Amino acid sequence: MAPRGRKRKAEAAMVATTEKREKLANGGEGVEEATIVIEHCQALRLEAPELPVKVNPAKPRRGSFEVTLLRPDGSSAELWTGIKKGPPRKLKFPEPQEVVEELKKYLS
Repeated sequence: MAPRGRKRKAEAAMVATTEKREKLANGGEGVEEATIVIEHCQALRLEAPELPVKVNPAKPRRGSFEVTLLRPDGSSAELWTGIKKGPPRKLKFPEPQEVVEELKKYLS
């Protein structure tokens, strides 16, 4: 039988870890409502703040991670696709700077 109080300590440590993550994601500020932070979107928003970022406008395909630039004329440019990359799984996700460099090519 496990000693008493041990479970509570583990739960308290988990809650503290979660709170630390939330503070780091928000620049140290508390949040009033649930928020999702996607690191890659932050890099794109810093590079081109005038462009709106849509996350999953339609149901995503299984195993896909893509970043696409939709132009006003109706055409699109693929900035990143991880569909045919991997294993390992980490190859399916780009470094934020790679996506930003691709975006710069299409905006200039």
